[in-house]
Amino acid sequence: MAKWIEFMSYGPSPSGKTERWGVIAKQGGGALGEVKWWSGWRRYCFFPFAGTLYEQDCLRDIAAFCETETVKHRKAV
Repeated sequence: MAKWIEFMSYGPSPSGKTERWGVIAKQGGGALGEVKWWSGWRRYCFFPFAGTLYEQDCLRDIAAFCETETVKHRKAV
């Protein structure tokens, strides 16, 4: 579980083939970005919102989440 951020499901993408999540700050509840499928790299990636800032723990948590969800998606396909 991430210390400073949480991942909120936005449900399926418009195509219905992949999922989307919002990345939310636990303190203050501000939206930081979105995790969604990037077909160019065939994996989930983080799309940060403009003006957001991250330290190493948040970046590790986001990277781990992207990797875990990519593995889940590939096993399901």
